[in-house]
This record gives sequence, C-alpha cells and structure tokens, in this order.
Amino acid sequence: MVIPLPGAILDLLLSINIALAVTLLLTTILSSRALDMGSFPSLLLIATLFRLALNVSSTRLILTSGSAGGVIEAFGSFVVGGSIVVGLVVFSILVIIQFVVITNGASRVAEVGARFTLDAMPGKQMAIDADLAAGLIDEEAARVRREEIGQEADFYGAMDGASKFVKGDAIAGVLITIVNLVGGFIIGVLQQGMAFSDAVQTFSTLTVGDGLVSQIPALLISIASGIIVTRATGTSDLGSDISTQLGRQHRALRHGGVAIIGLGLAPGLPIAPFAVVGGAMFAISQQLKNRQATVSIEAAAEEEAPADPDDPQYLAAEIRPEELGLELAVDMIDLVDPIAGGDLLDRVRALRRKLALELGLIIPAVHTRDNMDLAPGEYSIVVHGVSMAKGRAPAGHILVISDRLDELPGPIETEPVFGLPAKWIPESQRILAETGDATIIDRASVVTTHLAEIVRVNAPDLLSRQEVKELIDLVRRTDPAVVDEMTNSDLTIAELQRVLQSLLAEGVPIRDIVRIIDVVSERARVTRDIVELTEAVRIALGPSISAGNATESGILPVVTLDPILEHELVMSLRDSPVGFDFQLPPDRLQSLINDCRNTVTDVERRGLSPVILTSRTLRRPLHRLLALTDINAPVLAMDELGTQVRVETQGLVGATSPERQSLERPTLEGMTHVAATPILGA
Repeated sequence: MVIPLPGAILDLLLSINIALAVTLLLTTILSSRALDMGSFPSLLLIATLFRLALNVSSTRLILTSGSAGGVIEAFGSFVVGGSIVVGLVVFSILVIIQFVVITNGASRVAEVGARFTLDAMPGKQMAIDADLAAGLIDEEAARVRREEIGQEADFYGAMDGASKFVKGDAIAGVLITIVNLVGGFIIGVLQQGMAFSDAVQTFSTLTVGDGLVSQIPALLISIASGIIVTRATGTSDLGSDISTQLGRQHRALRHGGVAIIGLGLAPGLPIAPFAVVGGAMFAISQQLKNRQATVSIEAAAEEEAPADPDDPQYLAAEIRPEELGLELAVDMIDLVDPIAGGDLLDRVRALRRKLALELGLIIPAVHTRDNMDLAPGEYSIVVHGVSMAKGRAPAGHILVISDRLDELPGPIETEPVFGLPAKWIPESQRILAETGDATIIDRASVVTTHLAEIVRVNAPDLLSRQEVKELIDLVRRTDPAVVDEMTNSDLTIAELQRVLQSLLAEGVPIRDIVRIIDVVSERARVTRDIVELTEAVRIALGPSISAGNATESGILPVVTLDPILEHELVMSLRDSPVGFDFQLPPDRLQSLINDCRNTVTDVERRGLSPVILTSRTLRRPLHRLLALTDINAPVLAMDELGTQVRVETQGLVGATSPERQSLERPTLEGMTHVAATPILGA
C-alpha cells in the first residue's frame, strides 16, 4: 500500500491473487462440511485486504506512469474490445452480481445460520449430556462433540462478520474505479498534455482492466463464501453429493428432457438447441437409471453372497438361537408368498404392533423360515431356539369350529389355542360349513393366533435386559426425573427386569412403564425383594388391572373363597425360596384345584370371564398353584380393586356341603377381615 511496485512484481502479485481465489473456491466445493474450512473467515479477511492493497498499488501505477503491467492491460484490452462503453458495462454487471446477489445472499445466510446455531446450542448440549448419562458415548466423545458445537457457533458468527468485509470490498471497488477514471482523465490532459480522446482511451482501458483483475477474484471468493455457509453437513464433497443425489432423480431428468423437446416445438423457437439439450437429458436419465439398477443388483448380490463359514461373526450368528421364530413345512410356503396371495408376514407384523399395545412389550422380530423336518401342513413356534408349540394348517384347508362337527368330513382335532374341538376341511367345502352355525378360520389366522398365545405365555422370557434398557431410554426422553430417581435408588436393570418379568408372568401389562419404574424406585429404598417390589407395583396398577378384567359396562365378575377355606389356606402358608407356599396334603391341594376349576367353569358357561378374588396374603401363592393347571382365571387381591369397577360375586370356592352352598355368599367386608389375620405380618 505504501511502497511503489514495478509492473512485473504487480503482475506476479495479481496472479497470486487470482490463484488464491480459485483455490478457496475449489476448497469449499471439495469440503464435506463447513467446519472443514474453519479458518475461512480469517482467509476471507486476508484475501480482501490483499486485494485492496493491490488496488492501491495498481492505482498509483496507473496515475503516475499511465501503465499498470501486462496483466491489467491484457484484461482491459480483451474485455473492452475497442469499446470503452462495453468494458464499463461488463465491469458494472460483475459488480452488481457480486454485491447485490452473491454477497448479500451469503451475508444473510451467515446471519441466520449464526442465530439458529446459537439458539440450538442448549438443546445440543442437553442431547450430549443425555447420551453421556445413558452410556451411549464416553467422556472423550462428549468433549469432542461439545467442542464441535462451540466451533460451529464461532464459525457462523465469524462468517456473519466477515461477510461485511466482502460488502465493503465491492463498494470500494466501485469507488476506486471512479477515482481511476476521473483522476486519469485529469492527469492525462493537464499534467501529461494528452489529447482528451487519448486520455479517455488509455485510462479507461487501464481502469477497466484493473477493475476486472480485482473483481473477478472478489467474485470467486464471494461465491466460495456463499457455498460454505449454505453447505449442509454431508459425508462427501459437494460435487459427489450433487452427482449422487441427482443420479437418484433420473425420472426428473427424463421428464425434463421431454418437456424441453416439447418447448422447442413452439412456433418461432429454434428446434435445434432445444432438441439437443432435451435429447441429452433423456440419454443421461437412461444411463443413470441403468447405473442405479446395476448398483442395486450388486448390493443385493453382496447381501445374498454366502458368508465365510470360518468367519467368527458368521459363526457367532449361527450358534446364537433365535429369540422368536416360526418354522413352516415346505407346503406352507404359500402363506408367505405375496405372489400366491400369502399375507402371513404382514399379519405377523400387525401382530407385533397389537401385542406391543396390549402387553407394553416390544417382542423381537419373528424369523420365519422353512423346515424340511416338519410334516406336511405342520408349523412350529420357536422361542430361544426351543420349539414351544406345534400345530397343523394343511394347504387348501380351513379350520371349522362348530357344535355339529359330525356333519363335516375329516377327523376331529383340538384347536391349538382354546382347546376346542375342530376340523380341517377342504376349501371347496366352505359353503357346507357356512350353512351351519360354525366359525371358519383360515390358515394364516390359525398360525398368527397360535403365535400370539405363545408370545403371551412366554412374554417374560422374551423380555431381555437390552429391551429393558431401551424402555428406560424411552422413559428418559419423556420423564427424565423418573429415571434419575431410579438411578439414585441404586436399582439395577436386572432387578427391574425381574419385576417386569414377574408382572408379565401374571398377565399384567407393562404399558405404564413410567409408573412401574416410579413405584419400584421408591420401594427399592426399603427392600430389594422382587416379590415385594412386584406386589407394590400391582397395588399401584390395581385400577388398570381390575379394569382390564371387567366387562364393557364396568362389572367385574369374581369368584371368592369360602372364609373357612381362606382361613385354612392362610394358616398353611410356609416360607419357601420362592415366597410363601401352601403346606397342605396332596389330596387337599387337588381338592382345592378341582373346586376352583369347577366354580370357574360354571361361571364361564354363563358367558362371563371371572377373576378369583382373595386377600393379598393368598393372592401370589394361589396364583402360583393355579398357574400349573388349566385354570386361566386371573387371581386378584382386594387391594387391586379399582373404584371404577362394580364387583359382582358369581361363585364360591370351598363350599363342602349343600347346606354350606346355600349360605349367604361372603361380603367384601368379610374378605377384608380374613385378610387382616395376624398371619399377614408373618
């Protein structure tokens, strides 16, 4: 800026200025994210000052000697082309493009980016803290991510300020050009004695050349700043992202090519350029379509390629048993073949959603495959690599449940879920079955219903520790205070898993996982006994448990125990490794089971689904006893009754004589009195 420079050195510095601008532009294009060029704001300031210094040197050289080196004279002569007006117009257009379009746009994007980045910082910091607390990242990863957030905010803030330099540079370029023109005319005419026309020709050419040499690098750097502030984070450079993303839109290119060709057919428009461009777009779209198809085939081939049998990962996957699987005989493959109309896989996916809403348990994916060892029409449901149940669904047949099965052909079988007598008849005889009062079930429904029942029975085994952790993570997003309380109570995931498994084993859904964790965390400060923790959760969930067993009108049909029998059972309780159990003679236990079965069956014949209501002391041992039988009635404690249900006693267990059966059924107050015996504290 101070020392006069000869023309040769000025030419070298101007070439460096252009090279710097080109390098910055290509660097921003090849960067995958903005932070890869974190020093760009400082480079932008340095490049602007360097360009202004060259403007000062070139202006001094133009006004003192009437020349400015070969680079400026070449730019001026090439662009002016013998017309000073053309040169000035081209220079003005470049200045307008840089100042009005690129610089203003980049400045606005940088300003908005800085504002949104600062606003998003607290949320990003909280997300990092949450991931760190959940164990998804370690301290080092958290520190790196925090630094990246800070660097991103600093970058956009610096770009917001640096863009103001670019604006000022564009304004300075216009003013310097005006000074060179006016000053050159005055110096040429008054000091150097040149004719006015010669002065205009000489100084206009040099001024336009100087302006172009300065504004072209400035334009490139402005474009670079616009690219870097509008660059979204990606995995590759800008060119690769654009080519990859446009490559997926081959249909848009094809339709665009047809539209361009159609536009060329409009009257008055030259058909040749539009036909060339439209044809090129159509040809490129076909190439992109073929390339995408080739890539898809190669990817599918890689996925289907057999793995190396000696690969440790392959061996580990092979020896690990499937959590939940469905094996089909060869002749049942049509159930999973969409071409043959099979919708079993869709039904299984819908079943997973239904069970998730019903149980609160996200069951594992059901791996469906064929099994050559199964008999024709047979299927097997596998849990943790063990076949838990088998059934039949012969091809071309439907299952019929009716009271008049003797009128239908084929042997009588037992329906796998409810144990009802049923028959598999050919599909061609559906009309014959529909004429009677029969229930007709297709093969896919039989399989999915059986699978649902097996999942309900084995739900505790399907709840792994990893799934419990995922449930905790879901609660952390909505109710972080509950998870913090669990952490403060030193409750482990294993203990929570055992409580959830106990609830599922007793048929209690775990949908209200927030309340379950809350209750268990509070109770865990007093005891770590899984039985007591489970009972505490059942009392908290009592209204939903009783409501889930009530009718639509809010009536809860119950079967109660005779007070004498209940007192006898309470007195027989003895502590065992799994909790309190009945210490009664085998024939007395069998008599109790038979009484429960007969009473529940009698109520079920009336179209009701009863629950067995007893005291809290007897609920768990009685449930454990009946779980070993075919009695499916839930066992509820008095403490689990919600105020929203109306209890109606439908049966009495333990009436040993006709006279006893004729007595008034015990009231709920009498049940409460039995439950308050001294044995409760034992």
